Amino acid sequence: MDFSLFYFADGSDDPARGRYRLLLDGARFADTHGFAAVWTPERHFHPFGAPYPNPSVTGAAVAAVTERIGVRAGSVVAPLHHPLRIAEEWAVVDNLSNGRAGISLASGWNAVDFALRPEGYPERKQAVLDTVDALRALWRGEPLPVVDGAGNPAEVRAFPRPVQPELPVWVTSAGGPQTFEAAGRAGAGVLTHLLGQDFDQLAEKIAVYRKALAARPGHDGRPGHVVLMLHSFLGEDPEQVRETVREPFTQYLKSSFRLIARSATSLLQGFDVDKLRESDVDFLVRRSFDTYYDSSGLFGTVEQASAVVERARAAGVDELACLIDFGIPDETVLAGLEHLDRLRQRSAG
Repeated sequence: MDFSLFYFADGSDDPARGRYRLLLDGARFADTHGFAAVWTPERHFHPFGAPYPNPSVTGAAVAAVTERIGVRAGSVVAPLHHPLRIAEEWAVVDNLSNGRAGISLASGWNAVDFALRPEGYPERKQAVLDTVDALRALWRGEPLPVVDGAGNPAEVRAFPRPVQPELPVWVTSAGGPQTFEAAGRAGAGVLTHLLGQDFDQLAEKIAVYRKALAARPGHDGRPGHVVLMLHSFLGEDPEQVRETVREPFTQYLKSSFRLIARSATSLLQGFDVDKLRESDVDFLVRRSFDTYYDSSGLFGTVEQASAVVERARAAGVDELACLIDFGIPDETVLAGLEHLDRLRQRSAG
């Protein structure tokens, strides 16, 4: 089982503290301790995930301070960008990292993000698969037919040329089996989480993914690659860990609650998440904390977290992406990486 670090949410409001200190110091630790990669996301227009509007920019920073680990986007929102732009930016990251770039592509889950490109919203899921094909072709140096500013047909290639001959690509799934199947048909990996699914359900979807991958014309027999994002913090004392995590993680859940709930209920008529009372939100968040802590994250001691690792392994997961930036003080998170590394070593093989 591989382990990587995943960043998504927290950022200091005080520039003097260093908004990206945890990202860069964590990346340095991961680079020298056998972790597989560092993932940074694409987020827009909301305090939740505010430090990460462009993963190619944060990826370039990670590439500059590391030598070995993969530098990955988790995820690029494909419908918001032209494939040429994605190919250009990530070829830069690939060169800066000497061939360590990788991208997971997502369809986008927040309608407001599409203020950047409203026309991309209706066909956003298909756009992911189209972008996978286009990116692979551009990465190999093939021309892409376009229409220029004068309205004339043209062909262009993406520059600079990357180091890797093939771009590692994943498809981000919130849990829909159709996305797992589509990723398999595309010959891509899968990046997912446990929001709205448990390990048994995940195992079924991974089986769907691997079946679709195996049926892909020209498939080389490899089993693909499934990455599971889990919120993570480990320590020596289980009670102390729980109390360390409780307040920041509860606030983290609350900060994202209305945003996620608004997206999840966008198709439900007559339900307005913004009209929920604060007491109702607090109740739901407290319940969510218990669920996440007990069964949907890497929390507690190395011994406790080992059971979660084995459940993930049994479900067919290849890599655990450990989300560490959910509000715990930087020094505490960085100290906890030593325990996460012990779990990585214990779970190797």
